[in-house]
Amino acid sequence: MAASVQKLFPFELLPAVDQVITQVRFTWCLEDPVIAVLPGDSPFWIVQRSKLDHHLLQQAVVVGAELVEGCEVSSVARDGDGWCVEAAGHVYRSRAVVLADGSNSRFASALGLGPARPRFAAAVAAEVEADVLDPDTARFEFGLVRHGFCWAFPRQGGYSIGVGTFVGREAADADAVLAQLLPSLGLPADAGLRRSSPLRVWDGHHPLHAPGAVVVGDAASLCDPFLAEGLRPALLSGVRAAEAMDRYLADPDQSQALEGYSSTMRADWGESMAWGRRIAQVFYRVPKVGYQLGIKRPTAPQRIAQILSGEMGYGDIAQRVIKRLLFQRG
Repeated sequence: MAASVQKLFPFELLPAVDQVITQVRFTWCLEDPVIAVLPGDSPFWIVQRSKLDHHLLQQAVVVGAELVEGCEVSSVARDGDGWCVEAAGHVYRSRAVVLADGSNSRFASALGLGPARPRFAAAVAAEVEADVLDPDTARFEFGLVRHGFCWAFPRQGGYSIGVGTFVGREAADADAVLAQLLPSLGLPADAGLRRSSPLRVWDGHHPLHAPGAVVVGDAASLCDPFLAEGLRPALLSGVRAAEAMDRYLADPDQSQALEGYSSTMRADWGESMAWGRRIAQVFYRVPKVGYQLGIKRPTAPQRIAQILSGEMGYGDIAQRVIKRLLFQRG
């Protein structure tokens, strides 16, 4: 995630950071590299989700939240003017509810939050314990995966590596792809504990609120449809939802507060993702052309860094990029 997310929080996130990334390396079929050096004030942070989640939970507990763990939620339903949540035989009632149950959310669509039919990208992740080459460098490889790309992020004690496919629902032959990618990092071709996971990508503007309810994070279908960034929008949506929920709970007359959350996320995230989806639709159908005309352009690495840091949106570059790709394709 971009270090710029720190400005969203009143406490330090650095205790959850594994590695600071100061440059990004792009390749096509493990060759033709492009190096993007990140500005000193805008590095990327590598975090383990479990470590970051624990850090955020502890901050919430410190200021008064009650944490109940190990209780699987079986139902979420409207209860008069409030909500009723059943979990592991317990019943919880409240004025409001926040859904944050990830890409495999069972409740968001059923409650009319986000898209009725979410669109998924297919991904396979591999965690590899090893000595790390270039610990300050994140890697993106575009040529080995049809309709997608690979990534390799250094962390403490190893790598987080992934293969993602963004056109169609079927995952790439991840084992075959990893068998080519891993040796380039000095690793055995079969290394790593692997698991498949869906990425619930942004696919249009949809309400992220209902009376007394909001959806945040992966469950809200906020994942970047081009670069698969999910953590920054998850944190952004969590903070914006908290602000809206605070207004809603503090003042009974603030009935429009949660509607404001949907509007804010549309402006702060959705407008850029609408253009990102259009870029992805063209880029991943002609990825070699996209790499040559997009990634290899002198200004491209800087632009990608600015997009991932939030300094720029896809709309700032989309029309030029799409015209360039379509013209060359024709």
